[in-house]
Amino acid sequence: MDSLVSTQWLADQLGSPGLRILDATWFLPDAGRDARAEFEDGHIPGAMFFDIDLMSDKTSTLPTMLPPAVQFAAQLGALGMNDGDRIVLYDNAAHHTAARAWWMLRSIGVDAALLDGGLAKWTAEGRQVERGTQPVEPGQVTPRFNPALVRSLDQVRANLISHAEQLVDARSPARFTGQEPETRPGLASGHIPGSANVPYSSFFNPDGTWKHTASLRLVLEDEGVEIERPVIATCGSGISAAVVVFALHLLGHPAALYDGSWTEWGADPTTPKATGAA
Repeated sequence: MDSLVSTQWLADQLGSPGLRILDATWFLPDAGRDARAEFEDGHIPGAMFFDIDLMSDKTSTLPTMLPPAVQFAAQLGALGMNDGDRIVLYDNAAHHTAARAWWMLRSIGVDAALLDGGLAKWTAEGRQVERGTQPVEPGQVTPRFNPALVRSLDQVRANLISHAEQLVDARSPARFTGQEPETRPGLASGHIPGSANVPYSSFFNPDGTWKHTASLRLVLEDEGVEIERPVIATCGSGISAAVVVFALHLLGHPAALYDGSWTEWGADPTTPKATGAA
């Protein structure tokens, strides 16, 4: 199974043994939308709801942090997932949150694919949706945590000296430069020094599908990112940074994600901050 699958491919595969579909729609707390309620109101047949808030580290003061691998694997099992399943993720969110779920799965050694265009493309094509939630038999997922995909504050701080990895910030230019103030209390404006700014929206066509690989490469290279060199992706709270990671995956280059992102870095008085353009 390719890492990016079409709506036609998924329609042809519905009902196939070992195929699992997860709706990973997530909204910002102030969006005024309820992702689970929208799932219940209509989703791709056979899909289960992947709750990014529920599947987070509840011991952390930061939002949506990657949960412990054993906890996460058990939660996937409760959704009917098993080792060896073919998993397809999609969303119906402006931040393309299925990429976050994809990165989370990869962090414990589980391969998955994204549905190109998500639920919006599926419904625009007049394809079937179903309501409610169907019961599933619990499954079993074996966690194999991959630390190479995750970066901590201390690792990012050390990278400011070593410059071993490039920093790519997926937030909007206004937030990156500090022109737009942060809404979280006590959070500074600006970005991690030395970061390139490549907004997550740059990777998509107007209909929400992913740009072709040649265009993805140009999006990154136009902002000075060297594709062949290691990358740490960052954003506001580790959600849209996963878009950068997936784009690089499509280009054949693995990348890491700074999970705490600006929510952690910007709130720490000891970390250096920069404002203005990259």
